[in-house]
Amino acid sequence: MTQNALFLADSLPSIPDTAVEHGEVFTRDWVVEMILDLVGYTSDQNLAELVISDPACGSGAFLLGIARRLSAACRKHEVELPIDGVRALDLLSRNVRVSREAVADLLVNEGWSRDYVEPLIEGWIRQGDYLLQQPKAADFVVGNPPYIRLEDVPDSRMKMYRRNHPTMVGRADIYVGFYERALGALTENGALGFICADRWMRNQYGRELRRLVGEQFSVEFVAIMHDVDAFEESVSAYPAITVIRKRPQTPVVVAQTTKHFDAAQAQRLVGWTAGNSHAETTAGYEASRLPNWFAGSESWPAGSPARLEMLEDLNERFPALEDTGARVSIGLASGADAVFLTQDPDQVEQSRTLPMSMVRDARTGTLKWDGTYLVNPWEADGRLVDLANYPKLKAYFERNREALARRYIAKKNSDHWYKTIDKVDSSLTAKPKLLLPDMKLTIHPVLDEGGYYPHHNLYYVVADAWDLRVLGGLLLSRVAQAFVEAYAVRMRGGTLRFQAQYLRRIRVPRPETISETDAQALIRAFDARDIEAATAAALRVYGLGRLPS
Repeated sequence: MTQNALFLADSLPSIPDTAVEHGEVFTRDWVVEMILDLVGYTSDQNLAELVISDPACGSGAFLLGIARRLSAACRKHEVELPIDGVRALDLLSRNVRVSREAVADLLVNEGWSRDYVEPLIEGWIRQGDYLLQQPKAADFVVGNPPYIRLEDVPDSRMKMYRRNHPTMVGRADIYVGFYERALGALTENGALGFICADRWMRNQYGRELRRLVGEQFSVEFVAIMHDVDAFEESVSAYPAITVIRKRPQTPVVVAQTTKHFDAAQAQRLVGWTAGNSHAETTAGYEASRLPNWFAGSESWPAGSPARLEMLEDLNERFPALEDTGARVSIGLASGADAVFLTQDPDQVEQSRTLPMSMVRDARTGTLKWDGTYLVNPWEADGRLVDLANYPKLKAYFERNREALARRYIAKKNSDHWYKTIDKVDSSLTAKPKLLLPDMKLTIHPVLDEGGYYPHHNLYYVVADAWDLRVLGGLLLSRVAQAFVEAYAVRMRGGTLRFQAQYLRRIRVPRPETISETDAQALIRAFDARDIEAATAAALRVYGLGRLPS
């Protein structure tokens, strides 16, 4: 840590005595035991020689599991409890008090004298802010970090959090900082085991944390537990257990759990991870052993282990869509559709209108233009038009000046008050393109053979190297759908966002490698909007026997 990242005690905000709402979520005992097993904090070792940290101990769920194992290990190896073997913090004084009392009672019941353990426990469990303290090296860091959005943290504390933690970008939750600080504290081959919301694995605010993990650590275990009763109270936390170790990347166990995942299932899964078999499915989970994990800052995929294995295979064997000569982008945002879009083109000069494709035009799978025009303020060379040269356009914009001028983009440059947010690319209209509506349950490519400019609720693909109907057949298939499902965030009702960042993750064969037979099959499937036929042809092209569920 650099000197700039350290703070003098008198510069720290005062430690609060109340929790931010929903910051505390308490973990069930069997989840604690599972995580301690996965990181390797087991009583067959001399745990007195190792250091374990719980950075947000709450009422002591993890500490009780730690103390029980530490006590057993010390009895087995005939050593005293370590002075500095446990390091736990919590922001709230009441949590520190409750945790100390619970751990003391447990150790006394284990046969240790109260006079002996209470001074030790005062050193083990302290009040403090983990994100504002210089981290001490630890062999294990475990816990359930708090779920608090940064905007809900007092401003002075939030600024210190951001300054101390480069991974806390965008609208991050503070658990991102807990991951960063805990990873930075690990000794060589040390392990982090957290149960935490999994949003950072896919959302934009997790990109720098994903980059850090990919560059310096090994993802060892990931279990998605959205339907599992993992906490003492019902919360919508989208939890996952993640084990990350300080070493180069090795094979990783991935598990997708069901509502039947419980203590017995957890024990079975932990036992399975210690073996060598490739996959296992029970009533409580589907697990698989992948040879590697997904590197870089881009979002980590979600899905069943079999789906993730398929995606990893396709990522290895095929280029990304834009590496085959295609380009993915989004249509034009005007900033004032009520003004810039019209179905009465005679209000302005004919040269100042541009046929615009809308989401509703693509609804059936065949582009059926409904007559919407863009009132276009851009010349072909990319300059904003001189309104003096277009009297009808000038009159039209003047009638709508109030609505246009109050936009943020107009206030930034009052001389250009009539510009759209995005500049018109004059070459795009004539190009054939595949249009993809932003929000749909399933991927929905539609061919524009040329003549229309896409609206910003449409993403589009242009690709001179492709027959767009062949590419359209691939994108219509369930293989392409699997890529988007893995990376995209679902909206309410299961709707997916088919945004450029997710479409770019789709892997496709290079067009010249597709046989004429398969190309024609993809074209027929695309023209007929036959998803099953498109999927069958795509599976052949990708060399897949079936699409895993």
